[in-house]
Amino acid sequence: MNQLIRCKDCDEIFMKTPFDQHPEYPFDPGRSFETFRTIEADDYQEFLIHHQGHQLEDLEIIEDSFVSEKAYFEPIKTSFFKATNGKEKFVIKKFRKKINEPLKYLLIRGDYSLKCTAIKVQSGEVSKQLKRELNPPPSQNRIDAFLKLCQTITEDIEVKDLERIPEESHRPLEIYYKMDDIHLMYLLRNCRNIFKGQEYSAMEEFIHRHKDDGVLLLKATYKIQLSERVKPDKKFIPTSLPLKEARIMEKK
Repeated sequence: MNQLIRCKDCDEIFMKTPFDQHPEYPFDPGRSFETFRTIEADDYQEFLIHHQGHQLEDLEIIEDSFVSEKAYFEPIKTSFFKATNGKEKFVIKKFRKKINEPLKYLLIRGDYSLKCTAIKVQSGEVSKQLKRELNPPPSQNRIDAFLKLCQTITEDIEVKDLERIPEESHRPLEIYYKMDDIHLMYLLRNCRNIFKGQEYSAMEEFIHRHKDDGVLLLKATYKIQLSERVKPDKKFIPTSLPLKEARIMEKK
């Protein structure tokens, strides 16, 4: 079972796992498999030795607070999650710069939030789906006009007014939303200026078919905003002077 430990004196973080004592086998292309060197390791004991005499405490990871700058399956990425000691909350930065490096943890005093930077239409996916489903498919000029209309509509949309779909994206900073009914009706009405007759009917069916869980979902892109707070200074308690020194000071 994993255990998140903080040194209260240094603010250093250690993630204790069942793999802390696993030996290392450095690769040497000149050696056979039977002659591989074994390096014994105990990362947790090294942490304890380094922080001997310091105050240590367990931190509890706050559920559903994980967010990453890259896709979850990326081995080299920077991630953040929140943890608490029951009195104070912290942000923990989890990262590594090379795939063969161990994960590093950095404590940040403060919080983070996600800020929406853009709402976009899935233009490439919409174009491919139209050509796949409609027979005959609309001309490229009309498809481009439809995509431009969709993107124009998103410029008037606030992400807080949209309904998020329950499915999680593989990329944590990309979230998909359904277009609200007002903007959906605006889209259908203005499609009449692009498509006519049977082609408009086919487009109307296409929009209703894909508005809730298909290519017409809107993709919102977010960025992580960190807000750090200054570490409080330890209170300075002046030590009392020895009686002899105090009397000397009084004479002066």
